[in-house]
Amino acid sequence: MAVCFQLCRIPALGVDLSSSEPPSLSRIIGRKPLVLRCEASSSSSSAVEAAEFDAKAFRHNLTRSKNYNRKGFGHKEETMELMNREYTSDIIKTLKENGNEYTWGNVTVKLAEAFGFCWGVERAVQIAYEARKQFPTEKIWITNEIIHNPTVNKRLEEMEVKTIPIEEGQKQFDIVDRGDVVILPAFGAAVEEMLALSERSVQIVDTTCPWVSKVWNMVEKHKRGDYTSIIHGKYGHEETTATASFAGKYLIVKNIKEATYVCDYILGGALDGSSSTREAFLEKFGHAASKGFDPDTDLIKVGIANQTTMLKGETEEIGKLLERTLMRKYGVENVNNHFMAFNTICDATQERQDAMYKLVDEKLDLMLVIGGWNSSNTSHLQEIAEDRGIPSYWIDSERRIGPGNKIAYKLNHGELVEKENWLPKGPITIGVTSGASTPDKVVEDVLVKVFDLKREELLQLA
Repeated sequence: MAVCFQLCRIPALGVDLSSSEPPSLSRIIGRKPLVLRCEASSSSSSAVEAAEFDAKAFRHNLTRSKNYNRKGFGHKEETMELMNREYTSDIIKTLKENGNEYTWGNVTVKLAEAFGFCWGVERAVQIAYEARKQFPTEKIWITNEIIHNPTVNKRLEEMEVKTIPIEEGQKQFDIVDRGDVVILPAFGAAVEEMLALSERSVQIVDTTCPWVSKVWNMVEKHKRGDYTSIIHGKYGHEETTATASFAGKYLIVKNIKEATYVCDYILGGALDGSSSTREAFLEKFGHAASKGFDPDTDLIKVGIANQTTMLKGETEEIGKLLERTLMRKYGVENVNNHFMAFNTICDATQERQDAMYKLVDEKLDLMLVIGGWNSSNTSHLQEIAEDRGIPSYWIDSERRIGPGNKIAYKLNHGELVEKENWLPKGPITIGVTSGASTPDKVVEDVLVKVFDLKREELLQLA
């Protein structure tokens, strides 16, 4: 049976924010933490409820402790040099120097204007590299994949950065010893994970993307105003799990269809009749709602938040739907008392989506979307191409191509598909983009595989 950390009836915090000591739970609440054994993890059990625990104060104190670092260790220049050697690409450089379009043999490549490594991802990986440089002999752990890219994660494994093991759905923090180093990935970490680590007096290296932290600040505002956070995200995604842990009352909706169901329930079935009883609502969202969630009382005041990598247009559509629903329910003049909205879509996500919309307007024979198969932002790039009806192939590396003119790829909903003769004969024009966690070198390796296949085709015709 695995151990997980939950808090019960925690009194108001008396946190000394000037202390340099790590904010252990026992010091915050004046006693040993209560350790409970859990059968399985869930979003409802992962959140430390607002009425019991001030997550913002805890995190504020944690970030000021001597065992915490989120800015690196002064090795940026040499670690960036190493990353450039490992992850940059001459092919991408040539494309950029030629207006993002270039022809090799009978293959013309059109590269999206915004693609690949975003600032937050580059920062996270670079700080992880610095951690190994700073702690050359210490054990280094990471709570989840640092980003959703197999190439980068494999490289960290080679650097002996180990993932905290999971048994029966729970992370085994007992394996981490005092003085070990633990990296929090770009997606962030849930509150109870930070609590468990602070109790063990480890060195915490926090690579959480600032855009994710921005969403946490947003759900904190919801909590203070007694608004329920409606989180547009994927239940079980590391970022959404972390965001939910900072929220008070919350409900996770993965798309406009689920949001419509929620709004129909608010209006008593008067929107489209998709919802039904309270029991049916709780069965549908039981795994994606805060503990004790009651749709009859917890949907009176709502605020919108999101996983930063979701489709911008869909998040906006969900927000507008919620706003219209609450106007209809409570009157236009009262909507500000029932709805709170802020834009928390990541700039890099938005830029890559905008560039993709522009690219699919070009004359293309096919699209290559390159990025980790568990990458949310990459799946939405694939979705844009699919919606436009362009033959599009989402692969995580060049290993998905071959043998011969064969490809194994994913659709945006996750289905794995294999296709023979995917590359058309003769001169072709390929659109190329990559997710925010994808190094340029991975894109280069894919394109080299394409060039080799087309070169073989020309040799056979000669």
